[in-house]
Amino acid sequence: MLRREHDCVGEMELPDENYYGIQTMRAIENFNISGIPVSHYPVFVKAIAEIKKACAQTNLYFKWIEKNKANAIIQASNEIIAGKLLNQFPLDIIEGGAGTSINMNANEVIANRALEILGHKKGDYSFIHPNNHVNLSQSTNDVFPTAIRIAVIKYSEELIYEMENFKESLLKKAEEFKDVIKMGRTQLQDAIPMTLGQEFHAWAITIEEDIQRLNNAKDLMKEINLGGTAIGTGLNAPKGFSIKVTEILAKNTGMNLVCASDLIEATQDCGCNIQYSGVLKRIAVKLSKISNDLRLLSSGPRTGLNEINLPPRQPGSSIMPGKVNPVIPEVMNQVAFDVIGNDMTITMAAEAGQLELNAMEPVIAYKLFSSLRHLINALKTLRINCIDGITANKERCRNLVLGSIGIVTVLNPVLGYETCSLIAKKALETGKPVEQIVLEMKLMSKDKLDKLLTPENMAHPE
Repeated sequence: MLRREHDCVGEMELPDENYYGIQTMRAIENFNISGIPVSHYPVFVKAIAEIKKACAQTNLYFKWIEKNKANAIIQASNEIIAGKLLNQFPLDIIEGGAGTSINMNANEVIANRALEILGHKKGDYSFIHPNNHVNLSQSTNDVFPTAIRIAVIKYSEELIYEMENFKESLLKKAEEFKDVIKMGRTQLQDAIPMTLGQEFHAWAITIEEDIQRLNNAKDLMKEINLGGTAIGTGLNAPKGFSIKVTEILAKNTGMNLVCASDLIEATQDCGCNIQYSGVLKRIAVKLSKISNDLRLLSSGPRTGLNEINLPPRQPGSSIMPGKVNPVIPEVMNQVAFDVIGNDMTITMAAEAGQLELNAMEPVIAYKLFSSLRHLINALKTLRINCIDGITANKERCRNLVLGSIGIVTVLNPVLGYETCSLIAKKALETGKPVEQIVLEMKLMSKDKLDKLLTPENMAHPE
C-alpha cells in the first residue's frame, strides 16, 4: 500500500510500511554520496532520539503539548533508544542542509510511530505532526550539534576502554621483558643499551597520557546549545526551555551536560569538534609510531633486527613461500592515516561556517564517528592479534648489544669523549669489539671494564 504526503515542494507517494516520510524520501533522492546510511552509526541515531524524548518531556513541563501526544513521542523515542526502527534511518551521512534531512528523518519516524501508538494511521499528521509536535521548540541547528556531542561522548567511552586495555597489555609485556637487554637506537643508529621492557613501558605511558587528553576533550563536548533553536535566540521555544531541556537530557543520558552560556555563539562554533579531532589525531600518530617500531623490531627474520616476534597471522605473499608480514601493525598505520585525513576535513569544515551557523556539520559528524569507530576497532585488533602474542628473541637482543659500538658511550665519564671517539672509530674500521680495543690500548683494567660494560648496568645506570 502507498500513502500520499505533501511538503512545501509538492506531493509524493511512498510505501505505507515506511515510518519515514516525504522529506526523508526527498533526501534519499538528493544525497547518494558516501553509501553509508545514518543507521551505520546507531549511537548517533539514539542520541537524536534522546533529544526528541527530552524535548517532549520539556514541552510537557511547559504545557506546550498535550500529555497523550508527548507520551506517544516519548514512547516512540524510547523504542529507537532501545535499538528498534534503525532501518528507518536510510539517509546518507553526508548531506547538504546542515543536517535538516537527518533531523526530519527522525521527526517523521517518531511522528508515525507515535501515531500508531495512539491508534492512528501513518501520515495522519493532523494528530501528531513531525514539525509541529516532534520538532516543537527545536531546530536542526540545535538538535544536530547536540546529537553529535552526545554520540561523541558515547564513542569516547568505548575508545577510552580500548585504550586502557591496550595500555595494560603493553604493561604486561613490559614486565615480561624487563630483563631482556637490547640496544636502544636513535635515528636508526646504535645508541645505548636498554631493556625491551623499558621500550614497552614507554609505549604504555604515552597511551596513558592520551587517555587523559581524550578525557579532557570529551568534557568539552558536554556543553550543548539545545533550546537555542534556529540561531541561538530561542525563538519559538518557551522561556527557560534551554536550561530545563538540558537538565532533563542530562538526567536521561547520565551525562553531565551543561547549557552553553551564549547559545548564539554555541550554535555557530565548532571549536570543540576541532579540538576533539586533534586529540584523535594525536592518538593516531602515536599508535602509528608504535606500529612502525613493532615492524622495525620484528624485521627479518634473518636480515633485519629480529629482536621480537609478532604472532604470525596469515601467509604474507602470493609468490614468496613462507613469508609472513606484520599485517596487524600495517592496518593500524592505515587507520592512523585515515584519522589524520579526517582531522583535516573536520578542520576545513569547521572553518567553512558562515555567520550564525555552520552548514558543514554533517561531514564533521561523519569524520568524527569514522575516526572513533576505526580507532576503537583497530586498537582492539592490535592488542588481541599482535601485542598479546609478542615474544622476545633474548639471545639476539643481547648479542646485538655486545657487538655494538654504541656501548662505548658508557666509557665517556672515565676516558673522555675524544678517546671514546677514537675507540669507536677503530672498532668500526677493524670490526673488533669495543672491549678488545680498550684492552689493546691499555686504557683500563679488565675487571673495571667488565663492570662498566655489563649490559644490565648500562640499562639501569646508578
